[in-house]
Amino acid sequence: MAYRFGKAYRLLTTEEFSSVFALRKQRSRSFLAVLQSENNTLGHARLGLVVGKKAAKRANKRNYMKRVIREWFRLHQSALPAKDFVVRVRVMFEHEQYHEVCKQLAELMLPRECK
Repeated sequence: MAYRFGKAYRLLTTEEFSSVFALRKQRSRSFLAVLQSENNTLGHARLGLVVGKKAAKRANKRNYMKRVIREWFRLHQSALPAKDFVVRVRVMFEHEQYHEVCKQLAELMLPRECK
């Protein structure tokens, strides 16, 4: 398995994000909310990120949170179902909460048998 995060694994356009938001299949934890589509036709999972200024005013904080989520996705993409995921950060997290955020991502995105 190549652990890459190329364009094929990202949600890029507004239409791709909108199709996931339209289904409203959402699960939440304290730091994150994950919306997911039904199975996509690509055969692999794709990721979209939403980290608003409401969660963190400073761009460097928002970028850190996106890096953490992208890295977790990159390492676990082979275990994820072929769905489109949009991860929305609800509350800012920092390095001290890294393990808790990774745990929440696993709870929200991985199939039950992989946990």
